[in-house]
Amino acid sequence: MDKAPKSLWKLESVVDPGTMNPSRLTLVRKRKGLTKIAFAEQIGVDRKSVHAYEAGLSVPSEETMTRIVQFTSFPPEFFSGDDLEEPTPDSGSFRSMSKMTAPQRGMALSQAALGLHLSAWLGKKFELPSPQLPDLGREPDPEAASEFVRREWGLGTLSIRNMVHLLEARGVRVFSLAVDAREVDAFSIWNGGIPYIFLNTNKSSEHSRFDAAHELGHLILHKHGPPRGLEAEKQANAFASAFLMPRGSVLASAPTFPTYDQLVRLKKVWTTSVAALAYRLHGLGLMSDWQYRGICVEIAKKGKRFEPNEAPREASVLLPKMFTSLYEDGLSRTQIAKELAIPTSELEQLLFGLTMTGIVGGGKRTTIKTELSRIK
Repeated sequence: MDKAPKSLWKLESVVDPGTMNPSRLTLVRKRKGLTKIAFAEQIGVDRKSVHAYEAGLSVPSEETMTRIVQFTSFPPEFFSGDDLEEPTPDSGSFRSMSKMTAPQRGMALSQAALGLHLSAWLGKKFELPSPQLPDLGREPDPEAASEFVRREWGLGTLSIRNMVHLLEARGVRVFSLAVDAREVDAFSIWNGGIPYIFLNTNKSSEHSRFDAAHELGHLILHKHGPPRGLEAEKQANAFASAFLMPRGSVLASAPTFPTYDQLVRLKKVWTTSVAALAYRLHGLGLMSDWQYRGICVEIAKKGKRFEPNEAPREASVLLPKMFTSLYEDGLSRTQIAKELAIPTSELEQLLFGLTMTGIVGGGKRTTIKTELSRIK
């Protein structure tokens, strides 16, 4: 059996096994992407023991708790906290769910639970924007819904400069989804009246923007559940396409006979991928079936992961401001992670791609409210 890696946490501070919260042990196992059998092998017990621990039928010995802390790198205090709310697959929108394995799904959902935990902690220290998302669950046309949202938010037909900024200004909490799997695109949930979006920030900026708009579509169109499955995905895709590339703007800019090279240049207008722009042009009748198939073939030849002239990655405006404020108040990232009772690495992963990990504070202090007033 492989020896568990050395923990960063002091072993003498291991929690009393009798105070262990079984649900938190389950969450940590899922966060590691392990089955009960694989987890049991790592901590030196059998599968039945792990099942009993997670069911609350028995508690690990002090020696086993030490191995759990060593292997997971979660601090001892984490395992004795209150229940953390973990979203279920039914409570959120999971794109490409059929392609996800059970461990991948568990890793994503458990990270969302940590994201909710962090968000609640930040919410006690900062006054954050209240949600301003219309409920359009009864609107059957995603195109009409996107036009309504643009009017309500005063966007007109202008290109959206930064989707993350826009979402944050409208009360959506945005975190990174650090699951090393391209099958996991993004997902969104409503929790306690607050909308959340978790983005796979390992993707290109253009794809991440579309993912953000897609999840906004889910939050607005499917807040109360149905429709689900393929129909819901089609609606969210149609919403995202229309929201990022408004009909009037596209009609005014589209070439008569679009080529791949023309689309590479034109995509800069809306900061979308070539594939998304081609899809939009075809959907609006500005590209024939034959032209669209030709563009798709060319995109496929270059590879799904290739995006020409990739745009700079969009980052959060709220998260850096909040963390800079915390640093100026004397709280380092290590101390913040300690207050949350999570590894610093988990904190970093929730922020990955959305804020610079090297922020240390200093300089002129800007309030969250001041910064939000600049977002459009």
